[in-house]
Parts: sequence; structure tokens; C-alpha cells
Amino acid sequence: MNPVAIQLVLSAGWAFLVALFAVPSIIQIAHLKNMLDTPNGRTVHSSLTPRLGGVAVFAGFMSALTIFGPLQNGVKELLAGCIILFFVGLKDDLVGMSVFKKFVGQLLATGIVMIMADVRITSFQGILGIYTLPVGVSYAFTLAAIVGITNAINLIDGLDGLAGSIVLIIMGTFGFYFYHYGGEAYSNYAFVAVCLMGGMVGFLRYNFHRAPIFMGDTGSLVCGFIVSVLAIQFIELGGQPGTRLPFSATPAVALGILFVPLFDTLRVFVLRMAAGKSPFAPDRNHIHHRLLGMGFSQISTVLLLGVLNLLVILFVIQFADLGNLALIGILLGFSVLLSVFIGVYQSRLRREVVTV
Repeated sequence: MNPVAIQLVLSAGWAFLVALFAVPSIIQIAHLKNMLDTPNGRTVHSSLTPRLGGVAVFAGFMSALTIFGPLQNGVKELLAGCIILFFVGLKDDLVGMSVFKKFVGQLLATGIVMIMADVRITSFQGILGIYTLPVGVSYAFTLAAIVGITNAINLIDGLDGLAGSIVLIIMGTFGFYFYHYGGEAYSNYAFVAVCLMGGMVGFLRYNFHRAPIFMGDTGSLVCGFIVSVLAIQFIELGGQPGTRLPFSATPAVALGILFVPLFDTLRVFVLRMAAGKSPFAPDRNHIHHRLLGMGFSQISTVLLLGVLNLLVILFVIQFADLGNLALIGILLGFSVLLSVFIGVYQSRLRREVVTV
């Protein structure tokens, strides 16, 4: 095993142990101080439960990365953004925070990595004939991508173990490609991936159904931000001259890697706007709510969505030679078919209930 691989293993192990041993103390303190999430009409859980699991994930991730990981090439700025979003999420989990204030926090974190580290999407790599983006368009599109992906991960956090499992799959995929093909400029993002994976595995030990603790915004905002930055760097890696990646359609492959959270977010936004509601109005239209309504258990739903994300990842990697436009078209077509299937099945269930 080469020295870098040993460091990666140590990083993941450190993050895992920190998170694993931190969670029980967080649960105990949350119950003593009555820092608990109250069930409501949208939530699936039925008992008072702490929402501070993200504290353990953050502690494991930050400590491991700062001890073992190279912090150059934008990783230092990524950590600064994570700290901002950690405190934004912590306040929201403890006392609540308006959507506007959370958005401001996301803007600050995004501004740090975009402006100070120049982490941004610089090219569409031939999609619709567009290659290099004007600087202003590049910044605007990157801002939308980071905020959008961050909130997509935040919104998928609705079942025990769901967001954590999806983040594990995404980080494992990105980490593999950064380690093997990142080169001098991007290989240190493999450390970011494995440190988050280690912390997440330690947390997931306590987060599967019936979970005594939830990730909360403290974890989901930080995880979503990390996922978004790695997705952008993955796309940029594919656009580098002489890239070692075995495929060139990195924008489409990145969309496939993020399929479940992006599909869920776009679907609920479209449904809400079609009903004349704000796209940010909370409801029970998320894909995990629909699967529960079909009769799947929480664990089955998490496994099903995890397998779905894995299958889409394998598909886009296997058929990356089709090119960005073709792959994005296939993903959009599959999304429409899947959404129609869920809607038709749900309507049939409602008619059967009314008939009975």
C-alpha cells in the first residue's frame, strides 16, 4: 500500500472513531438540555429526537482532514465555508432560522470557495455547443449549482439513514476518481471524500431506523456543500487538457452521481409550483414520502433509493461515451418516467382507499 493510500485509510479511520464516540455524548446532552425535534405533520418519526448528529460528522471530518489531508487547491477555503454552514445549521437545529438567513449563510460559504479559491465551473464542455463560459456567467452558474446541490442534500434528509447513505455513495464515487485520476491539482479532494465518509459511517451507526439521533441541518448543509464543491471540481477535472479520466462527459456523469437528490428536489419544486405554491413550501411530496405511501418500510425505502442511485451511477459511467447531451437527455427522460410512475401509482392507491 502506497503512503497516500495509508494516509487515506488513517483519515477515514480517525473521522469514523471521532464520530462514533461523539454521538452517544451528543444524544445524552440533547436529552438533558431538551434540545429535541418535535414530530409534526411532515416528519416520519413519532418521538422526540435530537437533531444534532451533524455535530459528530463535522467533528470527525474536520479533525481528520486538518490532521491528515493536504489543504491546498481550495480545500482550506472549503473548510472555511463548512464552518460557516455548520453554525448556520446549528442555530437552525437549536432555535430555528428563516430561509433567507440560511440562504445568506450559503452565499457567504459559496463566495469563499468561488472568489478566494476560484472553485467554479468554467466550461460546459460542448453542451449545446457551449465551451468556455464568460466569467460572469461562470460565477452565476457556479453559485446556482452550489446552492442548489447543498439544498438538494438538505431536502433528501427525511428518513433515518437516507441522506447519510446517499452522501456515502456520492463521496465514494468522487473519492475514487480523485484518488486515481486527480493528479497534482485534484487528488487532495480524495482526502475530503474519505474524511466525510469516515465521519458519516460513524454517525450512521446510530442513524438507521429507529434512529436515536438525526443529522439535522448541522450535518446536511455541511454535507451538501462538500458534495457540491466536489461535483464542481470533478467537472473541472474532466475539462482539463490531457485529463487522465477514462471519460470526457463529466458534467453528465456528475448529474448521474447526484441523481437521487437532484431528481427529488426538481420533482417537488415542479409539483409545488404546478399547485400554485412556493417551491420552498414544505410538504410530503418527496420521493421517500411517496415510497412510504406505497407500503415500503423506512429501511426498504433507504435501500431502494441507494440502489437506484448506484444503478444510475453505473449507467452513466458505462455509457459516458455517448456524450454529455445524450446522457443528460436519457437522465431527464428517466426522471420524467419515474415521476409519472410514482404519480400514477399514488393516484391508484388513493382511489383504492376511497373505494374501500
